[in-house]
Amino acid sequence: MALTALVAGTAPAPAQELEPRAYVNTPVGLNFLVAGYAWTSGEVATDPALPLQDAELTQHTGVLAYARSLSFWGKSGKIDVVVPYSGLSGTALVMGETVEREVTGFHDPRFRVSVNVYGAPALSLDDFAAYRQDLIIGVSLAVTVPLGQYDDNRLVNLGTNRWSVKPEFGISKALGPLTLELTAGATVFTRNDDFLGATRDQAPLYALQGSVIYDIGRGVWGALSTTYVAGGKTTVNGRENDDRRSDVRVGGTLTLPVNRYNSVKLYGSTGAATRRGGEFHSIGMAWQYRWGGGL
Repeated sequence: MALTALVAGTAPAPAQELEPRAYVNTPVGLNFLVAGYAWTSGEVATDPALPLQDAELTQHTGVLAYARSLSFWGKSGKIDVVVPYSGLSGTALVMGETVEREVTGFHDPRFRVSVNVYGAPALSLDDFAAYRQDLIIGVSLAVTVPLGQYDDNRLVNLGTNRWSVKPEFGISKALGPLTLELTAGATVFTRNDDFLGATRDQAPLYALQGSVIYDIGRGVWGALSTTYVAGGKTTVNGRENDDRRSDVRVGGTLTLPVNRYNSVKLYGSTGAATRRGGEFHSIGMAWQYRWGGGL
C-alpha cells in the first residue's frame, strides 16, 4: 500500500490538498519513509488569503515524511508527520507597489492521525492477503504546528505563526479495479498575534474532494482528483476583509512500484477556477521506502 500521497499535502494552500487514497486499509505494523520534491509556480503563498496581486513566485520544496500503520481498537489506521523545506523567490504587487521576496526555510510541520472506522479491520500482513475492499469510512485529524520560518515584517512567509486543526471525514468505495473516494473537511485556525504589528484571524476553510482511482495492476495505480475550497475570510485588528475564497483545483497522480520495499509517485495539479489567490501550478515526485510488519 503506497502512502506517498503524504507529500501531496505540501501545496501552499493547506486545505487544497489533492491526496487520493487517503482512506485505505494497510497491514498493521508497516513503516513508511517518504522523500519528495515539488516545483510550484504562480501565486504561491502559504496563506492564499494574503493581499497579493499579480504574484509571480516560484517555490522549490523538499519533503520528508514518516508514517506508521496501527490498530485502533481493531480498526486500521495510521499516524504520520510531514516536514517540508522550501526556497521561494519572485515578485508581487502589495497595495500597488512591486515587492520582491526571497526566502528559504521550513514550513510548519503537520501531524495527522487517521482511523478507518468501517470496512477496514486491522490485519496482519499474512491476513491482509485475503482482504478485498468494498466500502471504507474513515476519519482523520491533522494539526500544523507554528514552527516554520516566519518574519513578522513580511507578508509572504513559509510558516504561518499560528496553529491549525483539520478534522476530516472520508468514504472510499471499490468497484472492481476502480475506486471512488470522497472526503470533506474543515481547517480551523488560531489567531496570528504578530501579523505586521496587528492581530489576524481567519474563518474556517471548508474543503470537499473527489477522486477516481484506477488500479492498473502489479502495484501500479493512477488517480484524477478535484477539490473545492470555500471560506477563510480574514479579520485584521477586528476589521473584516473581503477575501472569502472559492477555489477549485484539479490534479493527477501516478504511482509506480520499484520492488517490494520501494515505490515512486508522480503528481501534478493546477487551478481550474480561483477566487482570491491560490492560482498556481505544481508538479512533483516522491520516493517511498516501507519496512516492518513482517514484510
